[in-house]
Amino acid sequence: MKRGQFISVEGIEGVGKSSNIEVLVKHLEDAEIEVLTTREPGGTPVAEDIRKLLKDRGDEPIPEIAELLMMFAARSLNVCNVILPALEAGKWVICDRFSDSSRAYQSGGRGLPMQTIDSLAGWVHGDVNPDLVILLDTPVDIGMARISSRGAPDRIESEKHEFFERVRECYLDLAIREPERFVVIDANRSLHEVQDDVGLLIQQLISDNLP
Repeated sequence: MKRGQFISVEGIEGVGKSSNIEVLVKHLEDAEIEVLTTREPGGTPVAEDIRKLLKDRGDEPIPEIAELLMMFAARSLNVCNVILPALEAGKWVICDRFSDSSRAYQSGGRGLPMQTIDSLAGWVHGDVNPDLVILLDTPVDIGMARISSRGAPDRIESEKHEFFERVRECYLDLAIREPERFVVIDANRSLHEVQDDVGLLIQQLISDNLP
C-alpha cells in the first residue's frame, strides 16, 4: 500500500489555520482520499493533557527547555499513535503544526539553539516529516487582532509582540532555506482569497499523486 501524504499547516496566531485545514479536508474528501486531521501539541489523550499544561497560565513558571521537551513528548505520542499508523495505512494526514512550529517558537521565539531542536526532531520522529509545509503568513499586528475576540489569551498567546515578530521571522527564514518543503501563502487577505490558494495547492498535490 502506498504511504499517504503528510501535510503540516504552520503560522503565528490568527493566520486562519483551522479554516484552511477545513478546505484541505474538503478537497481530499471530494477526491475520495482518506484523510486524518490532528494537531500539536495534542492529537492523543495524553498529548492533549500536555497541551493543557503548556497553555495554562498557572503560577509555576515553565522553563524554556521544559517547554521544548513537553512539546516533543506530545509529538512523540502523536507520531507513534496517530500520524505514522495513518500514513502507513495509506491515509493522508493534515497536522495543525509540527516540528517547524518548535523551530519557530522555541528557537526563533525563545532563543533555544536550532541544533537542539533539530536533534530532538531526528530522535523523536526520524524520517516522519511533512511532505508539504503550508506556511500561512500575516503581520503580527493583524494576527493578534484577529484572535483578540477569542477571550482570555493562553500562556503562549500572552507573549509580547516582539516574541511573535521573532517567531514569524524564523518561519520565513525556514521557508527561504527549504523551498522544497515550504509553500508560503499570504494570509493578509480575505479568507476567501486565501482559501482559493489553498484549494489550488491541494488540488495540484492530489494530481501529482494520482496513480
